[in-house]
Amino acid sequence: MDIEARAHSEHPEALRLWLRLLTCTQLVEKQVRTHLRERFETTLPRFDLMAQLERTPAGLKMNELSRRMMVTGGNVTGITDQLVSEGLVERIDVEGDRRACRVRLTARGRRQFQEMARQHEGWIVEAFGALTEKEIATLHKLLGKVKEHATARQETAA
Repeated sequence: MDIEARAHSEHPEALRLWLRLLTCTQLVEKQVRTHLRERFETTLPRFDLMAQLERTPAGLKMNELSRRMMVTGGNVTGITDQLVSEGLVERIDVEGDRRACRVRLTARGRRQFQEMARQHEGWIVEAFGALTEKEIATLHKLLGKVKEHATARQETAA
């Protein structure tokens, strides 16, 4: 039974939409996790870390990676250790700060990530295959309005 099954017809439509969004997110994420494991013998957190590094070729400090990925420093350290041992990322000393290091993709890591990203894009496109281009654009626009509203409410509450 998925999350959406918890909703009943008497619940507000907004609640039912929320549960549908969560269910769709979980289903697509499960497919992506399975594909990454089967095709590349890797995990979604490893993919996410490499994606952050791919966007910043000079590399990122560990605390920056942790903040961007919204996970603890310990999680980032563990994933980074694995990727270093596989030759996919490297640690570089930060000049003027002996306690810090930057992490960046190696050439091998960049090549591997590019292949994973290409496949990932295809999996996501396939996940939305039931929608037309116009429907995708409309859904994107509508969810953008939800995001703006939630962001404004969060800023007002702060």
